[in-house]
Amino acid sequence: MRIHYFQHIAGEDPGSIAAWARAGGHTLTATRFYVDDPLPRFEDLDWLLIMGGPMNIYEEEEYPWLSREKRFIEEAIGKGKTVIGVCLGSQLIADVLGAKVFRNREKEIGWFPINLTPEAEKSRIFGFLPSPFNVFHWHGDTFDLPRGATRIAYSEGCRNQAFVYGEKTIGLQFHLEFTREIVQELIGSCAGELVEGKYIQRANEMLSPALDFKRNNEALNTILDNILVTASRASGK
Repeated sequence: MRIHYFQHIAGEDPGSIAAWARAGGHTLTATRFYVDDPLPRFEDLDWLLIMGGPMNIYEEEEYPWLSREKRFIEEAIGKGKTVIGVCLGSQLIADVLGAKVFRNREKEIGWFPINLTPEAEKSRIFGFLPSPFNVFHWHGDTFDLPRGATRIAYSEGCRNQAFVYGEKTIGLQFHLEFTREIVQELIGSCAGELVEGKYIQRANEMLSPALDFKRNNEALNTILDNILVTASRASGK
């Protein structure tokens, strides 16, 4: 399977997804917008992953490639590609599906639990997850649920944490793919965001739960395996 990912800053790569892809024998290619990489051809990819980043989806003036990226995501969904967005990626998907993206009441940075909706508990993709489940967050924006999408998860600080649209489009506001190294990098590059807040942890609190990084990465592996099966069924393969 051919997986292509969109990366917005150097520090937010696919993280544990890369190891999952290698283990499964999948190819992994990238468009790194911060170095002006070209967009791929649709015929050269099966899955599109959209990673996170500190910019907002409405900052096209500062990041002109956002307009091209949105058009590509919308077309990829229309062509029936499997499209998975994480954090900024989920917000970009919500935007192209016509939902509002806006500043959340609270920033969430660090380890905080999500809860599954009843629909998620019956889902082939997410139903194995415990509820609540401790995940890593680093976001200030959020989104309304796109019309026709199914809400999968929520947290105390953020109503919409994950959704599924159709059979092949998934948005995750949180970061199951993060490794300790990625979080360490973000703590250094985005230190200005670590202010006092109800849902903002200190650096040492974010880096200490090594077991949670492992649990998150393993949970993501299972989600990706489940998406692979569900997407294949949807394609009639």
